[in-house]
Amino acid sequence: MAIRREWLAEGVSSCPAVRTIGRILARHGLLDGRRRVRRPPPPKGWHLPAVAAHKAELDSFDTVEGLAIRGGPHLTILTGTSLLGGLPAAWPCTCLAATQAVEYLIEHWRAFGLPEFAQFDNDNRFTGPRQHPDAVGRVIRLCLSLGVTPVFAPPNETGFQAAIESFNGLWQAKVWQRFEYPGVSRLRQRSNDYLAALRQRRAVRIGEAPPRRPFPAHWKFNLQAPLRGQLFFIRRTTDSGQATILGHSHSVSRQWPHRLVRAEVDLDHNRIQFFALRRRRHDDQPLLNTVAYHFPQKHFLE
Repeated sequence: MAIRREWLAEGVSSCPAVRTIGRILARHGLLDGRRRVRRPPPPKGWHLPAVAAHKAELDSFDTVEGLAIRGGPHLTILTGTSLLGGLPAAWPCTCLAATQAVEYLIEHWRAFGLPEFAQFDNDNRFTGPRQHPDAVGRVIRLCLSLGVTPVFAPPNETGFQAAIESFNGLWQAKVWQRFEYPGVSRLRQRSNDYLAALRQRRAVRIGEAPPRRPFPAHWKFNLQAPLRGQLFFIRRTTDSGQATILGHSHSVSRQWPHRLVRAEVDLDHNRIQFFALRRRRHDDQPLLNTVAYHFPQKHFLE
């Protein structure tokens, strides 16, 4: 520090240390440097008030791609985990299509019950064909038919898929990277053994999570049934305060540019409600705008 160098040059015998001089200057407010303000992170599932309050559970799903068995096929792994309970799931397969994803979700929810929310990224296998407006795929129709609200994370945003991305890394470290597999069946067996052990290890956490609804006994999946319920999209507005939902651009608020919103598509009341989202004030999510939206109940091409 320059002060101490000057004192030493002047021959001051009992010159204080640099840290001591720094504390004296800071005590009197003479330092012009700005410290980074570290704020506590928002609670898990802060973008969904019911999940943040531990009143509802959210299942997150994702895919792991780019894996290949030596001399065999390339693989896609559909993974899942509950946000509050940490209930894990994984399905290795050679080719994951929307029809297979639906079968795996039904299998998982039959075994462990239904959450209030199911969160996905914006993969076409989850959303449906996005090249057409008002396109709703099989996975969304499955969720709505079971009373599960599908939630879609914002593109290119960190944090919202952190739980499932962490589980993806854990599954690869504990299952994929530890052994060499002669075929997909052996990989599935090893994965199921690991998941069973992980569920047992997390039994207390899973038990303390919000209760899951039982799977309906006589339910049948009808792709042509009229859609009912809600879809949630987490999106970031443009510089003019607009957001694109289901292929349509809607005005949210000119006072809310480049900010996060939760768009709640209410199919029962023919509207979309936009709520402001802020990590710093996660418990304050005011309604920004409500727009009319009529979903065209069209025949689904199976």
